Amino acid sequence: MNPFVFHNPTKLIFGKDQNKALLEQLNNVGKKVLLVYGGGSIKRNGLYNHVIESLARADKEVFELAGIEPNPRLTTVKKGVEICQKQHIDFILAVGGGSVIDATKAIAAGATSDVDIWDIITKKEIAHSALPFGTILTLAATGSEMNSGSVITNWESNQKVGWGSPHVFPSFSILDPENTLSVPMDQTVYGMVDMMSHVLEAYFHHATNTPLQDRICESILKTVIETAPKLINDLHDIEARETILYCGTMALNGITQMGARGDWGSHNIEHAISAVHDIPHAGGLAIIFPHWLKKSMNERLERHVQLATEVFNVNIDDKSQEEIALEGIERLSEFWTSLGAPNRLADYDIKDDSIERMADIASENGEFGNFKKMNKTSVTELLKDAL
Repeated sequence: MNPFVFHNPTKLIFGKDQNKALLEQLNNVGKKVLLVYGGGSIKRNGLYNHVIESLARADKEVFELAGIEPNPRLTTVKKGVEICQKQHIDFILAVGGGSVIDATKAIAAGATSDVDIWDIITKKEIAHSALPFGTILTLAATGSEMNSGSVITNWESNQKVGWGSPHVFPSFSILDPENTLSVPMDQTVYGMVDMMSHVLEAYFHHATNTPLQDRICESILKTVIETAPKLINDLHDIEARETILYCGTMALNGITQMGARGDWGSHNIEHAISAVHDIPHAGGLAIIFPHWLKKSMNERLERHVQLATEVFNVNIDDKSQEEIALEGIERLSEFWTSLGAPNRLADYDIKDDSIERMADIASENGEFGNFKKMNKTSVTELLKDAL
């Protein structure tokens, strides 16, 4: 394995009935709080009222930024930055899923900077500080509640950019599975696809001697595969919700990537797709990842075979290594499809007339991918295969 340094300062508060922990956490933050959230779901399920009551009991002056988009927009982030700077906000509380938390990270970094937040996101500038913030997670998916990464969309330029900073780890994250009980079927499915994709990105690397890392990745994948049917059959299965919630956090809090550098090319391709078509992130991943797996088989075929046998229990008798790998890829795609995820770009009415634009965006910074190098030509081929 490669040498590594692991640092994750987020305080994780996990389990049933943990919403009550919010008041104690608020006692340790400043007076002025910006509450950031998405649509109306937290008002419908009562979480908003609980948060407001806790903020009042903690004697905080509250400002609100609602309406964070599923693919959070730069324009919305800038609204948040403006509020923070104008009102001298001390602390931000993000209540929602990964998009809300991603937007909050950008707001936190932008609020303490003299440069445009887009320059930080596009790595032209570096964030030297950020406002502290905490999260209450309502959707098991991105893992943003316990990492320092964020993805922001500039719709005006059709750019969807992933970025990160050591200054934007959440101070605390409250994960109560009861907060996810109202998540509808489609978002529940997308969340499980997303967390599995994060694990798969980490799994495909060129490091050697990674038995523990491999088993951690494989165990998360197998746990999602075992739990998903239970959750799909009963969206109010609190134990299934709890398990999936924990899987989502563990999939992207850094533990799967110690000592090995994963690929992350599929995410780059999906960002290009949803920057043009504004589709659900995980829906795009469900389409792209199986095609990327096929294209990357010539890198380290044994990784694909290991995935097929250890996670999908593919029988190896009388089969070549290529046949085993392909069967594993097919089982992954079939599993996601069985949950209700898409498997073709046509499912989102995406046609070949936008392929060149998407390929240009994906490859605008040159070759990418740490396991399988991709360029405009190979991205174009992949997108055509995915039509």
